[in-house]
Amino acid sequence: MKQLPAEFITRTKALLGDEWDAFEQALNAGSPTSIRLNPFKNSPPNPLRGEQEAPFRELGVGPVPWASNACYLSERPSFTLDPLFHAGNYYVQEASSMALEELIRQHVTKPVRVLDLCAAPGGKSTQLSSVLPEESLLVANEVIRTRANILSENLTKWGNPHTIVTNNDPAAIGKLGAFFDVIVVDAPCSGEGMFRKDPASIAEWSVANVQLCAERQRRIVADVWPALLPGGLLIYSTCTYNREENEENIDWMCSEFGAPVIEKPRRFLPHRTKGEGFFIAAVRKPSSEAFPHHHHAHDPQSPKNKTKSVGATLAVAQSSAQSSAQSSITQLIKNPNQFRIFENKNGFTAIPTTGVAGYLLLKERLKIVSAGVHLGEMKGKDFIPSHSLAMSCALSSNAFPTLELDKTTALNYLKKEALQTISPDLPKGHLLVTYLGCPLGFVKNIGNRANNLYPQEWRIRMSLA
Repeated sequence: MKQLPAEFITRTKALLGDEWDAFEQALNAGSPTSIRLNPFKNSPPNPLRGEQEAPFRELGVGPVPWASNACYLSERPSFTLDPLFHAGNYYVQEASSMALEELIRQHVTKPVRVLDLCAAPGGKSTQLSSVLPEESLLVANEVIRTRANILSENLTKWGNPHTIVTNNDPAAIGKLGAFFDVIVVDAPCSGEGMFRKDPASIAEWSVANVQLCAERQRRIVADVWPALLPGGLLIYSTCTYNREENEENIDWMCSEFGAPVIEKPRRFLPHRTKGEGFFIAAVRKPSSEAFPHHHHAHDPQSPKNKTKSVGATLAVAQSSAQSSAQSSITQLIKNPNQFRIFENKNGFTAIPTTGVAGYLLLKERLKIVSAGVHLGEMKGKDFIPSHSLAMSCALSSNAFPTLELDKTTALNYLKKEALQTISPDLPKGHLLVTYLGCPLGFVKNIGNRANNLYPQEWRIRMSLA
């Protein structure tokens, strides 16, 4: 039996009444494992690609009722040792927190700008990216830089180009003024809902910490509130049980901002649903003030000349050499007319045209970690493709010759080892490495061997034995 803090027991008994015993029993049972498939990389959605190597064929034990493309597994396999995990074919996410999808599907029906404010490691961002109407712009933010890099890695693997990852404090985002139609605040909390999954969180719990978290959550919401358009939606969630961090904070939003609750708070409890503890609710920003709305042709904070000057500094200089380089780079992506290509010190980036205005404004005001599709860079006369391009759903299927690997070689590739034996039939230069037909990254074929271009910081470090 887990030793729960006495005050936690008293407070939660008051909340649950005669359900306490069933709840306590659930806390001492095992945690369910669930995954969500990437609809951009599984068509039809199916993680069981290939007849020989099907990591989940035996493990799938039914769908997650409130999320599409999501299923429970009967046990937790080693995801690190599945190349499809690194290819972004699925994301391992706690089932209760997938409830965000129902709110989005119910209230968001046309392209929008969405901010996922406290987004690392990326569960809700990858889900938003899968269920938002096409051409929506998702900005995924994380204030801690190391966590922002992990968020960027997970969203890069997910492959949706309509995404920007930022690394800013909520107050800096609030200073943008009204910009987003939807803001998701999955607030840092006291983590009571993680007691079963992460026993270390029990030791960190205290009533004082609950109060501290509740205050911090209000500060976060207040700081970012100005960035929400009138009539916009704020979705608030935590993975905790107490009322201070949940219902009381929703009541505070109603009184502080005059924001009506449009989605009754929903609680997930481990004895009632197959998942961890989770709370989610939504309020709407009053729309009394007249405001330019869809589709954000003129951002209130963005004078036209400013955008132009940013655009001018970013626009690719059209010297004849560069325009020929750029036209060949454009061929790397599907539907190149739906993208605008920018060149900066890191090389070439493709931004969907529908998101260019937003990108330019954010680039001017916030710290961008990654955006759109980083295509690659010129080194001398050589174009070196970026890993982001290999992962992107925008990659043109005939941009590169492909090299299909078996599972063992794929894992060695993901450990960043050199590939020794390359078929003499393959051309020299950059090859797209695939596993079960899914892109894993690039190598540069130099004839007798191939240099591994997998990102050093992403490589598998665990022993494969």
